[in-house]
Amino acid sequence: MRSIFGSGDDSLDSLSEHVPRCPLTPSLSPQKRTTSQSKTEPPLLRTNKRTIYTAGRPPWYNVTGTTFKEAFVIGLCGGSASGKTTVANKIIEALDVPWVVLLSMDSFYKVLSKEEQELAAKNEYNFDHPDAFDFELLVNVLRKLKKGKSIKVPVYNFTSHSRRKEWKTVYGANVVIFEGILAFANKELLKLLDMKVFVDTDSDIRLIRRLKRDISQRGRDISGIIKQYNKFVKPAFEQYIEPTVQAADIVVPRGGENFVALDLIVQHVHSQLEKREITVRSALASAHQGQPLPKTLSVMESTPQVRGMHTIIRNKETNRDEFIFYSKRLMRLLIEHALSFLPLKPVSVETPQGGVYDGKRLSGKRITGVSILRAGETMEQALMAVCKDIRLGKILIQTNHDTGEPELHYLRLPKDITEDYVILMDSTVSTGAAALMAVRVLLDHDVAEDKIFLLSLLMAEMGVHSVAYAFPKVRIITTAVDKEVNDQFHIIPGIGNFGDRYFGTDAPSDWCESDEGMDY
Repeated sequence: MRSIFGSGDDSLDSLSEHVPRCPLTPSLSPQKRTTSQSKTEPPLLRTNKRTIYTAGRPPWYNVTGTTFKEAFVIGLCGGSASGKTTVANKIIEALDVPWVVLLSMDSFYKVLSKEEQELAAKNEYNFDHPDAFDFELLVNVLRKLKKGKSIKVPVYNFTSHSRRKEWKTVYGANVVIFEGILAFANKELLKLLDMKVFVDTDSDIRLIRRLKRDISQRGRDISGIIKQYNKFVKPAFEQYIEPTVQAADIVVPRGGENFVALDLIVQHVHSQLEKREITVRSALASAHQGQPLPKTLSVMESTPQVRGMHTIIRNKETNRDEFIFYSKRLMRLLIEHALSFLPLKPVSVETPQGGVYDGKRLSGKRITGVSILRAGETMEQALMAVCKDIRLGKILIQTNHDTGEPELHYLRLPKDITEDYVILMDSTVSTGAAALMAVRVLLDHDVAEDKIFLLSLLMAEMGVHSVAYAFPKVRIITTAVDKEVNDQFHIIPGIGNFGDRYFGTDAPSDWCESDEGMDY
């Protein structure tokens, strides 16, 4: 059933429509609730090099590693300059949750031919007709984004009427807000929308907003704007846009000024997100008990040298310098051991003496290293010492102490890793919850499961089983496996909090990271 909220005169202050800062990426601006007098702290931490969410993304998959929780997609439709983007930004502010993506239909205009570009330059091309949009690309992108996949979105240049060379990469949405003049005009698009909102604004106000926007931001003159509006925009609204109001769940008059409607939308989205919450950690802790270790696990031979180094780093009396030194030695051995599992192809080279040597070379595009922050970052130096010019990525996963679940806070992966062999690094793996999340992130970026190598100095049997059960093709490589995990999910006998011992820090009670012995 469709709901209609509010009526009344629009004030002149509401005539300007705000163009989004960056419509294709998760909202990174400090969030403040518009429905409350109290101000909340922004859910992110900025440094010179990173933007880290302090309110992370909870699991979007189940214990089998399968994506279980699709993004909640809100569709915003309405005439040109009706205030869709303003409404979208108000919803984002009021939701006060991270991992929200604002996707604009304007990004999906078709690439114009030379003749069409000439018509556009003379304001003779109809940008408001359904044929002006690449619906096939739009549906594919939104479908993948809803399923939690990493996607690339075109960036449209309204001055040259063409797509820019660089596309935007978008990933990790819990909520997707999709806005566009023809957001409800395609049947396949409608199937992807969980909530459909029509922004209803008076035609005179829309014309004033369009004049302001196109003059100041798109470099057009008044006569051309008026000509285009009367010839294309107004007829298209009456023929293609206005009739789609019948598909809307909610009609919002007055756009971003209608706080009653915005409150209802936000409350509904929050309730839907709560229904989609998934518990992963506790399920992992009770699963796979008594099962034999998987064939995908490779444990380094426990030579006297390896056992001696373990004795040193496990000893609580070992000072920090010795802990770092022997940890680095083990890391180097672990990396060398892991590389022996990479596929190689035969190759012949000529020696300086003119002879031929039949050797081996990596059978694949390249190797990329990805560390689970912060403890996994300690393994990067060993990897770079062994693999020259290797590319590195980073993932930050922390514990939510209210739910006990892992949450994704930060992600930076190299471009085009789809065909790479990825060495995923963390110092210790206890329940496997953080490793599970990190592998899921890589799969969402289309890395092949059998090209992922999970490396850790120490693992618990529980963590090994969790990863192997969810992702049976991932190669798991470690220097040792301990049998037990206690009630606090510490590995027993274990190694302690690796990150604290390595960096010489004492972790505050609200700062727990990945699988550093104390967490997952």
